[in-house]
Amino acid sequence: MEKDIKILAIESSCDETAAAVVVNGRQVLSNIIASQIDIHKKFGGVVPEVASRKHIEAISAVVQEALDSAKLSLQDIDAVGVTYGPGLVGALLVGLQYAKGLAYAIDKPLIGVNHIEGHISANFIQYKELEPPFVCLVVSGGHTFIVYMKDYGDFEVMGETRDDAAGEAYDKVARAIGLGYPGGPKIDKLAKEGNDEAIKFPRANFHDDSSLDFSFSGVKSAVLNYLNNMKMKDEKINKADVAASFQKAVVDFLVDNAIKACKIKRVDKIAVAGGVASNSCLRNTLIKEGEKVGVKVLFPEPILCTDNAAMIGSAAYFELLKGRTASLDLNAIPNLKLGER
Repeated sequence: MEKDIKILAIESSCDETAAAVVVNGRQVLSNIIASQIDIHKKFGGVVPEVASRKHIEAISAVVQEALDSAKLSLQDIDAVGVTYGPGLVGALLVGLQYAKGLAYAIDKPLIGVNHIEGHISANFIQYKELEPPFVCLVVSGGHTFIVYMKDYGDFEVMGETRDDAAGEAYDKVARAIGLGYPGGPKIDKLAKEGNDEAIKFPRANFHDDSSLDFSFSGVKSAVLNYLNNMKMKDEKINKADVAASFQKAVVDFLVDNAIKACKIKRVDKIAVAGGVASNSCLRNTLIKEGEKVGVKVLFPEPILCTDNAAMIGSAAYFELLKGRTASLDLNAIPNLKLGER
């Protein structure tokens, strides 16, 4: 394709209503996000039905703002990309149905995008020169994966969580020590005031040195047991030490497996994606350990780490290049696996 390809992308998998215009998979003309964090904060987490209603209220305005900010009309768009999974089914359906309507109205291709592939593709926006192959560590509230990206749209899952995602464990521990929602940024901030060696929280042992899978339910339970024991003894809890020690257990696990994956695949680049990719401890530790073994670590800027539509537009472009378009009967798949089509 010689002409510039402008993709209008829509993302509504959880609690952000987002739309963006992306050119050739790497240039962002607009990236509009309407967050619902303040709404869900009082519930201590995302309420699916509330999220769906708020998406319905926001989506038209968000899409129009994305077009206006890009100084384009719908007639200038070459394709419509949209997240169709994984995510909350009601939330996904709002974005998907809206995208279908737009694609039909302007008679342009519809491209279904896997939300996790979108997170990985955020690195193509941040690093214009980045090309496969590389290892990607995907860490968010709902997902934790180590992925080998062989080519655009061609993924091998090398490791994944067997229970809680890393971000989910952060939220649960933050709630337990009274920090509130969202837990990741709050624990990261408090941990800077604590001693990460104060408490030895365990890390999962699968009795298989070759496994790159994760498990975070054990360390989460260990934190909860520690807090309960301290309360039963009527001893003072140092929340900063708990936060720092918990974070160290999680980050060390993530970093060790990511470095192992690079050695197995003999690649010298790790791209990090997902909301937890903005965690300062993860960034600093992974960069330090990567330098020791000659691996370059790439992180998107924070706005590209959390859910956004620019990353969906990037992934949609590479899907379009491979001729992977969708029909108007495309449905939401809340448990969509990475690499599934």
